[in-house]
Amino acid sequence: MKALRVLGLDPGLRRTGWGVIESSGPRLHFVDAGCIAIEADAPLGERLASLHTAVIEIARRFTPDEAAVEETFVNKNPASTLKLGQARGAVMLAPALAGIPVAEYSATQVKKSVTGTGHAAKEQVQAMIATLLPGFRGMGADAADALAAAICHAHHRDTAARIFVPAPRAGLQPAGAGLVESD
Repeated sequence: MKALRVLGLDPGLRRTGWGVIESSGPRLHFVDAGCIAIEADAPLGERLASLHTAVIEIARRFTPDEAAVEETFVNKNPASTLKLGQARGAVMLAPALAGIPVAEYSATQVKKSVTGTGHAAKEQVQAMIATLLPGFRGMGADAADALAAAICHAHHRDTAARIFVPAPRAGLQPAGAGLVESD
């Protein structure tokens, strides 16, 4: 049985967690994880472009088979929610342009998959990630949340609400000057 490589993403405009695991049946293997830190006082367009470019590079480096993203948490400030949604779009677009299927999971579903309860604290999620993936140590809450999304996907991928995308089209540039077909 070929191991499934999953890229988990926890979007944010200032910090986006990412984590890569391999899943072979019930076995999980930690590959790598980290956090993309974006300069907070840069213009929004530049922040989104930087985020998108960083996720493209992570996808190129680790060649995941599938990706999982935590759904946007709606908070009391509509402007903050909208900006978080924009960051989430930039993050989701990167693997989608590479032809990698992207699945979405609610925060409650992600936490429940890892800790057994949908309202677990960040510390509980980090502790369970360290238990389930021994290679993960001290990489922070954002990376732990991204790994939790990847684990959730490994457990629920057959029933996930997926966004399927066609294979990348020749002549398209996934980042930079925009999506412009070349002759």
